[in-house]
Amino acid sequence: MAEHEEQSGGVPPLDEEAAWAAIVAGYGQEPPDPPGSRPFQPIENLLLPEEDVKPLPPEPGPDAEPEPPAAPAPTLGSSVVFAPGVGMAGPRDHSPAEPDDEAAAADEGHFVQPEPELPPADTTAKFAWLAVVGGPVLLLLAVLLQWDMTWWLTTLGIGGFLGGFATLVARMQHGDDEDDDPGRGAVV
Repeated sequence: MAEHEEQSGGVPPLDEEAAWAAIVAGYGQEPPDPPGSRPFQPIENLLLPEEDVKPLPPEPGPDAEPEPPAAPAPTLGSSVVFAPGVGMAGPRDHSPAEPDDEAAAADEGHFVQPEPELPPADTTAKFAWLAVVGGPVLLLLAVLLQWDMTWWLTTLGIGGFLGGFATLVARMQHGDDEDDDPGRGAVV
């Protein structure tokens, strides 16, 4: 490697060969645990008592005063440490502040969605939908009520469905006239 000249500020250059040699020498070694941390335990040993757990106190006699209950023992996974200022409360534990003014409490500023304006249906579309839905319903009723499946019942059920479907497809608007109605977008 090329020798580096001394950098400005009087800081000597980094010896890259020594740094790489230290990295290669330490490859595969586990770094030491930070001070005050517990050693890693496999999942099989988590239910076993730990060395730093205090034994249970002896049971008090009948004339001894009852002691106040101690804090609950930590459960599995309780070694999670949150950042300072972050408690066990989550985002769903938030409650909004109460309004100060009674007028503000009465008018909460809710948006009331208007009822959608459906286009008026013409008579042909109504009969087409009646045929599309009514044909299969008629055939289903004939099977459930064990009617004789006559030619006119079959023709009315199947023909009604096919005729209504064909009518609805034929009356669909074509997508070629996009420029004619520019007002179908979102209203901001």
